[in-house]
Amino acid sequence: MLKKIGIVTFIVTFILAMPFGNSQNLSSENMNDVLNNAQQGDIVSLPWFFSNQTKWGVVSYDKISLRSPQLVFSDDPEYITDTEAVVLKEAIIPGRVRVYLYNVNGVVKPQKMPRKIVAMLKNTSDKTMHFRMLKHSTQMPSSNYFLVGKQGLADYFASKADDNIMTLKPGEAVPLDPKLDTLVANYNDLVHGIYEFSIDQPGEVVIFQTSPHVNSVDALNRIHHIMPLGHLNGGRGLFSTCNFRIISKEILDTKNGPAVLTVADGVTDPWITGVEGTTKTSVKLDGNYGVMYDIELKWRSTDGKGLALVTWNPQCDGMANTVVVSSGKFKGGIVKLPMKILSVGRIPNAILIQIFKPSNKGEVQTIKLTYSPPGASCIPTPLGFIPIDLK
Repeated sequence: MLKKIGIVTFIVTFILAMPFGNSQNLSSENMNDVLNNAQQGDIVSLPWFFSNQTKWGVVSYDKISLRSPQLVFSDDPEYITDTEAVVLKEAIIPGRVRVYLYNVNGVVKPQKMPRKIVAMLKNTSDKTMHFRMLKHSTQMPSSNYFLVGKQGLADYFASKADDNIMTLKPGEAVPLDPKLDTLVANYNDLVHGIYEFSIDQPGEVVIFQTSPHVNSVDALNRIHHIMPLGHLNGGRGLFSTCNFRIISKEILDTKNGPAVLTVADGVTDPWITGVEGTTKTSVKLDGNYGVMYDIELKWRSTDGKGLALVTWNPQCDGMANTVVVSSGKFKGGIVKLPMKILSVGRIPNAILIQIFKPSNKGEVQTIKLTYSPPGASCIPTPLGFIPIDLK
């Protein structure tokens, strides 16, 4: 399920979970060895780092709203208990649209049964609509939510625009992804999809649960029951701003020690707001799931140290994510977090994303990162920048 924590819980958890041990385990030299010996995406144990959190700097930043696709988000209800029901219906306008589907087959009455959860696009105009998929990610329904969330972002980042342009006649409706239309979700299986596309006429996105054996277009025309908005979990609705650029205000210098950057905490970085189409009520997207952050951080090394970029799970039993990072010691690009196993536990464990090497003369360099809050994981998932002696 989608989970989140507030900034107060985040701070209190760190204080309660501060690790203690022998001096070797708490030494910065030991931390240097751990980070230098790790591979990209590895889990690393950093008790010294977390025991010295009072010395961390905070990366202050400017947050700039970018020209965004319309974000259609579906996670309320997260568990669809009705055998057949609509859980989202949103009118969209011509332009770019991102649909994030995160719903679970929760049917227990009259009995547990297989279902399918489908996202449909309908042309509501009186003209022919041209529809082109730009990025997409469809996961096999699964009760392994961490795997689905992590792989979902990885596939989204790696996807390419479709060369084919589909046409929809006035009133015509099609599944957003024909593959999703064929997938069967057993009880407690998460159905997860991220779809970014362009349209040139007004339309409607409808997400519903039904039998795997029925035609989805027929079901769309037949199902009129809409499950009520519960204001739980991430939420649901239409959000007009979902892409942001994060630019550090100051130049991070390794001589000043570790620093932490945090987005998607609901306090310093508020949840985005929108409107729910069936009730016309204002809603917020708790967790900013589906929001994309393009992060740029300036840094320099005036003491010859390198800079390790790590992330971690503040509170919950596990966290799994995928990001896109610029090159350093390791190849830049898509990085699954963690890489070799499913998820990371609580601190003092963290995940190494990248190690950046200092320039020869201490010139200012730029770190770039594409980050999106990971589905199924607690947030925030902070980003830590740790100066280290490279070997």
